[in-house]
Amino acid sequence: MLECINYRNWGEDKIMQNFNYHSHTYRCKHADLDMSDEDYIKDYIKMGFKKIAITDHCPEKNVIDKRPRVRMEYNQREEYIQSIKKLKDKYKDTIQIKVGYEVEYLPGEEKNIQELKDETDIIVLGQHFIYDDNKELRILGKCDFTDRELMTYAEYIEQAAKLNIPDIIAHPDIYMHSRKKFGEVERKVANKICEVAEEYNIPLEINLNNIFQRTYNENRILNNLPIEEQRKKLINVQYPRKEFWKIACNYNVKVLYGLDAHYRGEIPVWHELVQLSNEIIGEDVIHKLNFIENH
Repeated sequence: MLECINYRNWGEDKIMQNFNYHSHTYRCKHADLDMSDEDYIKDYIKMGFKKIAITDHCPEKNVIDKRPRVRMEYNQREEYIQSIKKLKDKYKDTIQIKVGYEVEYLPGEEKNIQELKDETDIIVLGQHFIYDDNKELRILGKCDFTDRELMTYAEYIEQAAKLNIPDIIAHPDIYMHSRKKFGEVERKVANKICEVAEEYNIPLEINLNNIFQRTYNENRILNNLPIEEQRKKLINVQYPRKEFWKIACNYNVKVLYGLDAHYRGEIPVWHELVQLSNEIIGEDVIHKLNFIENH
């Protein structure tokens, strides 16, 4: 669990978050394969982070998500956990390190998810898919969700919260991935997620990874263009969505940034990514959100 969490409005005396609880490794097969676990740690230390978590995409005991380059294999669990624990000990005087998973909730997988939770420090809920009425997997970004399926997405997040699965709800606005209009059903989903986060005291994450992929790492090619040039590309960013966070302002919910790091060069532009996310969401909304202060 996240400890010592307090929050306050993000006022004029802005404090840059010096922790990140959302990072991946080469084991998920879609992160940079030549970046070691220790490479991530060294980058975080260089950037002055005080607490981090490595939360790679969880393995599945029962293989349900059959996409080939999405998550580690189930037999990699022990090696993964031990690798991060060794780094936790090696750098204990410099940075606090947690090991965990990013998981998706699915009905019938509760026991397996609980096993993953029991063997780690932290669980990030990154809901990327649901079952349809025929128990076929519906994956965000791979198919267009119906309005009913969007509501199911929110219901899965609610069920995960009831079961005390997540410590953080990652990219809660990712359901807008293939939707341009923020209409009635999209508002209902946003309100449901915020109600759940408030009731179960689970922080919501402003996810920065899609910004990085559309700007500094466009087409998986790292560039060194100034932020003024990166800003021109924000039109292609799918999330964060201002409409969602404007609704979140009306709830007593905690908020934090999540780097969702996958790539070389992502951690060093942390400050720029936060700045760009604030520009997308809008300073008027940012000032009303309750950001976690962990230090």
